Amino acid sequence: MPIVGNPRHLALLRSRPAIGETDLLYRDGVWLLHAVVDSPEAARREPVNGFLGVDLGIVNIATTSDGDRFCGSRLNRYRERQQRIRKRLQAKKTSSARRLLKKRRRKEARFAADVNHRISKNIVAEAERTGRGIAVEELTGIRVRVRLRKPQRATLHSWAFAQLGQFLTYKAQQAGVVVVQVDPAYTSQTCHACGHVDKRNRRSQAVFHCGRCDFVGHADHNAAHDIAARGVVCRGEVMRPDAAPILAAG
Repeated sequence: MPIVGNPRHLALLRSRPAIGETDLLYRDGVWLLHAVVDSPEAARREPVNGFLGVDLGIVNIATTSDGDRFCGSRLNRYRERQQRIRKRLQAKKTSSARRLLKKRRRKEARFAADVNHRISKNIVAEAERTGRGIAVEELTGIRVRVRLRKPQRATLHSWAFAQLGQFLTYKAQQAGVVVVQVDPAYTSQTCHACGHVDKRNRRSQAVFHCGRCDFVGHADHNAAHDIAARGVVCRGEVMRPDAAPILAAG
């Protein structure tokens, strides 16, 4: 039976000696074949030029320590529109409305996955090009520790932070780029220039103004610098466990 698909995917199926688990799905009048193949990882390269820090957020989905910002305004407008449509369909409570809700839910998930793919691809490509690793904030519990106004909470809870982290990880493994997760505590309040920590340093969502050294910059960019510096420390502790700091009791 002939199979039609992405030429790159078909080339993978032809080139792999063994294919793992496969699933045959029928979706929206189309038969789809999901096949699992083993993809060899590139040799892991040490980050000789430090780490590329990545700060995650709502207004800017991701901001790197190089100053690249991946704005979430377009995605947030799309999600707000989808939310309004969902409310209208849910109010109808008909079988056709439920089918349309299911179709739109899958479409929204594909849209978000495409955004995450493009962001993670750009970040990994830049880290590989410059001989750096990637330092990203630890994603566990991000929805609990982040405090937002009520209108922003739906956006926070609907965004696939874990998916973005997974895409970064597997793309980095294929490229041989080291990825470390660091503790993000106080990165938004810490000046990367002098190390001064004060909640008043974060003047607004976008503005960071250090009260000690008078450094002024974009708040997410500053946080990404702090995350990059913690990535160097974290990598050093992994490579030299004897050099890791010992916390005093109490």
